[in-house]
Amino acid sequence: MGPSDRHDRLRRWQAASLLAAAPIASLSATDASASAPLQAPPGQQRIASAALVEVLHQRVLAGQSATATLESWCAEHGLAEQARVRAVRVHGQDKTAPADVLQALGATASTPLRYRRVQLACGSRVLSEADNWYLPDHLSPAMNQVLDTTDEPFGRVVGPLGFQRQTVTDQTFWPPRGDGDHGVILEVRALLRDRQQQPFSYVIESYLVQALP
Repeated sequence: MGPSDRHDRLRRWQAASLLAAAPIASLSATDASASAPLQAPPGQQRIASAALVEVLHQRVLAGQSATATLESWCAEHGLAEQARVRAVRVHGQDKTAPADVLQALGATASTPLRYRRVQLACGSRVLSEADNWYLPDHLSPAMNQVLDTTDEPFGRVVGPLGFQRQTVTDQTFWPPRGDGDHGVILEVRALLRDRQQQPFSYVIESYLVQALP
């Protein structure tokens, strides 16, 4: 074997080595890209968030209790370790019932009326805030006592009335109305009626951006 033959074999061996290494390098690059976290572009993220707002909107409208709806929502999206919604009373912010609230409840300025403002929270997240005017004479003494002395959610307390929820108005907001964690993504005004279809509660619910996963 002459020198030229040895050089030719060396060149062929080097070329074969490079070809063999190429797929390995290609696979390594593919593995690296596959393991990198994928993030949706900002535009797609906004679309996804707006779609979630609409899903929550429809759930709230279809549900009979905001508390029960939010508990299911919290569990489904893993918003807290324990998906139990609790009411946090907000004191010192009493509001006089507007004329349209009195009219919806069939009440007058002299009708006994109570006001309750709460935040509905799941874990550390405040999912919604609600202004609630209700007729205490339509509730049992035990219900009124619980509402007066505890933070128990209104819907859970009055559940034995077998109430139905009638949506008065509803509106979604995306981008949220307001700033930060208190930005509102959905506002619902609803009237609660007992088994005899008598209205006993008018609520204005503001669902916050913290309700989104």
